[in-house]
Amino acid sequence: MLEKIIKGKNGFIFLLIGLLLLVGGPIFGFKIGTAGAPFLIIGVLLGIFILMGLVIVNPNQSRVLTLFGKYVGTIRENGFQWVNPFYKKKKISLRARNFDSERVKVNDKRGNPILISVILVWRVQETYKAAFEVDDYESFVRVQTDAAVRKLAGMYSYDNFDDDQEEVTLRSDVGDVNDALEQEVSERLEIAGLEVIEARIGYLAYAPEIASAMLKRQQAEAIVAARFKIVEGAVGMVDSALEMLSEKNIIELDEEKKASMVSNLMVVLCSDKEATPVLNTGTLNA
Repeated sequence: MLEKIIKGKNGFIFLLIGLLLLVGGPIFGFKIGTAGAPFLIIGVLLGIFILMGLVIVNPNQSRVLTLFGKYVGTIRENGFQWVNPFYKKKKISLRARNFDSERVKVNDKRGNPILISVILVWRVQETYKAAFEVDDYESFVRVQTDAAVRKLAGMYSYDNFDDDQEEVTLRSDVGDVNDALEQEVSERLEIAGLEVIEARIGYLAYAPEIASAMLKRQQAEAIVAARFKIVEGAVGMVDSALEMLSEKNIIELDEEKKASMVSNLMVVLCSDKEATPVLNTGTLNA
């Protein structure tokens, strides 16, 4: 069944009627004496009965109405309204809500234990489903979000350590992962009539038992990458130096002296410490 939108009647009119019955009934009963006792009782009961039908619907709030177990409709219009006093009125908020899940330990695609949490922004879209398709839609959000996070973590690796493999990972491809998470959560919450406004990973890290080892691995990769760039730049500088010396005829170098010069330049340029120069006051062959 789909949500049925209905409107209540003007609440101020029925408030006035109820108050007139509550006040006017006893006054009329006292005026006519003993015979007015039924009017007193009936007036008070009718006044209370009418006042029971008054309902206030605040902005971004709704009331789901049922009559003896049968769904009647949903009031979404804001204001002071009156409905059948026999209706059972259930309040459901239509406002956007934040849900910050707890950090859960799961295994990624490669089996590495990671800690992950998700931040979810959601709201009720269909009040009928939220009220009757699930027992507690707020608890439903928590459980299904946790299940979606666990499934998502198993679909992707935490990080890609092989540069030759272009793979979507949890750490580097945040946009794609968040889109997949939002779609997964939306499909799970649709049964409860809930709309996912935004879903994104709020926390992501390796589990403590492997965090230290993974940090060393990342540091080693960073060092290797930096060394590669240094060597690449040093080779270019040495090649330029030899070319300039040859073009300007500054010095004639045979193959052995070129090899010695290249070796010294590479040591100076690639060393992670400052080079200590050694002055040679003799000939080049000394």
